[in-house]
Amino acid sequence: RAAYDRYGHAAFKAGGGGGGFGAGGFHDPMDIFSQVFGGAFGDFFGGGPTRTRDGRKRGSDLRYNLEVTLEETASGVSKSLELEKYVACETCGASGSKSGGGAQTCATCHGHGIVEQRMEGFGGIFRKQVACSACDGSGQEISDPCPDCRGQGRVEKMDRTQIEIPAGVDHGTRLRSSGNGDAGVRGGPSGDLHIVLHVKRHDVFERRGEDLFCEVPVSFGTAALGGELGVPTLEGAASIKIPTGTQSGTIFRLRNRGIRDISSGRKGDLHVEVGVEVPTRLSSEQKEKLETFTESIGEENSPMHESFLEKTKRFFNL
Repeated sequence: RAAYDRYGHAAFKAGGGGGGFGAGGFHDPMDIFSQVFGGAFGDFFGGGPTRTRDGRKRGSDLRYNLEVTLEETASGVSKSLELEKYVACETCGASGSKSGGGAQTCATCHGHGIVEQRMEGFGGIFRKQVACSACDGSGQEISDPCPDCRGQGRVEKMDRTQIEIPAGVDHGTRLRSSGNGDAGVRGGPSGDLHIVLHVKRHDVFERRGEDLFCEVPVSFGTAALGGELGVPTLEGAASIKIPTGTQSGTIFRLRNRGIRDISSGRKGDLHVEVGVEVPTRLSSEQKEKLETFTESIGEENSPMHESFLEKTKRFFNL
């Protein structure tokens, strides 16, 4: 439960896409729905607004789309988010009352939260019960509403929230920050803030699960003769040994140089694919030397070419 309250679905590796890029919050659509239907529809299904008899109501959950870098997902990072939301009114101490006295029994519905309406139609008079508009169905009203929050006990303003993003999160990971959504009505509990992560495309690395992949060029001479090759990692530069006769497309694996798994803590690997660079813009002298070298090698020096010729002969029955 503690892990879920801190990291939400990410604590259990549940990823998933979420909305477009850019940052911002939205109010719970059920909040609007309950205003239209007076909360009765939600209460019927057991998932309506949690308004108490004194008018207190839980605040809406909010969502924030946050863009992070691959490096930040690997190491974890603290982020300060700025978003517009409802916060407790300081003028009335979230009570909604100018004098701080709180809510009293509604004079319109006498505390019932519902009133009866008469409707004429289809040749008769019908009566139905609807939520009291004077107290918004709570049965309580503010006799001296606060001028700043108009009796709601909360005001809308820009607010900063500090969140901790754990190492190992991925694109689409959803985090939950408990109590950092909209403040509740008249001192009701605050909603939660749901953060959806979007990882920026990296210039060097591609992430697949906990493993990282990258392509590194290697010179023709180093590929043929062998040697050391410098490669990038998220922790800094590293080097790998290139054996003699390394071909383009060969993949080398550096263990524990990937991303740490958010659940198990195990680190993935870094897979480095080398691409042999063919020399360009050769001088006359270099061309001459390369031609001499080319004439000196045989099929035994080109295993891929020899293998290709054998396959071609079998294909054409030669």
